[in-house]
Amino acid sequence: MNAGAPPRIHDFAAIGVGPFNLGLAALSEPVDGLDGVFLERRESFDWHPGMMLEPAHLQVPFMADLVTLADPTSSYSFLNFLKQTGRLYRFYIRENFYPLRAEYNQYCQWVAGQLDSVRFGTDVRGISHDDGVYRLAVDGPDGPGVLHARRLVLGTGTSPYVPAACGGIVDAGGLVLHNAEYLPRKSDLQRRRSITIVGSGQSAAEIYYELLQEIDVHGYRLDWVTRSGRFFPLEYTKLTLEMTSPEYVDYFHALPQEKRDGLVRSQKNLYKGINAELIDAIYDLLYTKSLAGMVDTRLLTHSALTGAAWDPVSASHTLQLRHEETGAEYALETEAVVLATGYSYREPEFLAGVQHRIARDNSGRFAVDRNYSTGVEPGEIFVQNAELHTHGFVTPDLGMAAYRNSCILRDMTGREVYPVERSIAFQQFGPPPEAVRQGAVPGAVRAAAGAPA
Repeated sequence: MNAGAPPRIHDFAAIGVGPFNLGLAALSEPVDGLDGVFLERRESFDWHPGMMLEPAHLQVPFMADLVTLADPTSSYSFLNFLKQTGRLYRFYIRENFYPLRAEYNQYCQWVAGQLDSVRFGTDVRGISHDDGVYRLAVDGPDGPGVLHARRLVLGTGTSPYVPAACGGIVDAGGLVLHNAEYLPRKSDLQRRRSITIVGSGQSAAEIYYELLQEIDVHGYRLDWVTRSGRFFPLEYTKLTLEMTSPEYVDYFHALPQEKRDGLVRSQKNLYKGINAELIDAIYDLLYTKSLAGMVDTRLLTHSALTGAAWDPVSASHTLQLRHEETGAEYALETEAVVLATGYSYREPEFLAGVQHRIARDNSGRFAVDRNYSTGVEPGEIFVQNAELHTHGFVTPDLGMAAYRNSCILRDMTGREVYPVERSIAFQQFGPPPEAVRQGAVPGAVRAAAGAPA
């Protein structure tokens, strides 16, 4: 670039390249006249490497790839990946709609390797805004620099969540890890005399099943502690799946904030449950191992973690637990702890300089419009997987990613680059429209009925 030449101003800069922004990169690539750049501080795409267990598979079918539900003809589809890598017939003969997690990771790496707009090894250090343009200070392969863009898409994802009750053992000594670190530290775990898994979802179940398979070989005691009343299966019936629809998002988004927050807390089994097949496999494995005598393992339900401590003398952790139904309190001694406690959204520090450009709700969270925008000016800042409190449990669902990206592209371009579905569900989530028109429901409920985006 010549000295004094005006800087290149991108139409948008997307920060963070996980599956959601990678899908946006793939869908925006063929759009004429749209100039976007995708920035990722990691050196390459790698999706949850610490949980890449060999038999683990996605909880959504292959059609929930990066592009298909927006553009079935895209060359970046999962089926085309299989064709180009010589695996299509093997996948066909397998007769299973659910890709292996490692296979999905390879697919995303294959897509990322074809997109010039994606820049790995580029860390966003800070952002400012002036005269309608965002200035992004970055550290990249060529050193520090500044990028300019008219819009932002925030896709930095969620971070491992560590409960406050674990404050007494995290970094205090011993072996305590989040499940995001599981595979690299699996051998360390299996050298301990006792292991406790804390959590109730799919990740906790996968780790428990894998460690249970080798419990005889290594001779450790294995405990699984969950606050839930039982080991909830992921609810996957077809009418429930209709809740991952534009109509339900319309309905949910139109509800009052306090009602939405309550629903998010009550609907966790709709997106954080365990595959029913895995639950059955765990029971079958316990049954098989019990033929040689009772297995040295315990599954402890209704048990909330209230505190934890590390004792360097005994080289063990003490977990303080409360049984939620009886109110009884008890302690559990263990040498190693795996926290399968999920992920939570953390607002990136680089947004400090543009706080005045972000809309907030009463709790200080992003106030995300129905079209996934959270800027004080419509269509200026978009979010990916940071809108659970406004759009509901479909937010982290891979199957809704192509829909969300279609909506974002529609707002950016002013046209429907990819047709945006508005009505797919057989059921109705709010009161019947005719009842609303006739005034048969209160105004607050009328608003909750929602309107298509």
